[in-house]
Amino acid sequence: MVIESLESLRDQLRVFAKNREWDQYHTPKNLSMALIAEAAELVEHFQWVEGDKSHLLEEKTRRSVEEELADILIYLVRISDKLEVDLYEAAERKLAINERKYPADKVRGSAKKYTEYEETDD
Repeated sequence: MVIESLESLRDQLRVFAKNREWDQYHTPKNLSMALIAEAAELVEHFQWVEGDKSHLLEEKTRRSVEEELADILIYLVRISDKLEVDLYEAAERKLAINERKYPADKVRGSAKKYTEYEETDD
């Protein structure tokens, strides 16, 4: 099985679910809940690790993190398929929004949320 793109992953996931008769359970609600559960499992690996050391993973932990990331991606692709959302287009739109919210010259080096910055008439 070779995954070349999000589209090929989507297609393989469709077949996977169909062959198991799981499509009936793959509603946006159920998939969203599963995605959150997998994200929580990912977070568990970092819960008590110091932030500056969180990238230093033991091999066993790294494999587990990779599996959680894969689960998250799988559920994300399934949800987007069910809702007919093009993830590439959605990401491009969101990146453009974030470019406006977080202009580099105003936010460089800061972790503040965009609502914490003063509006200026530059």
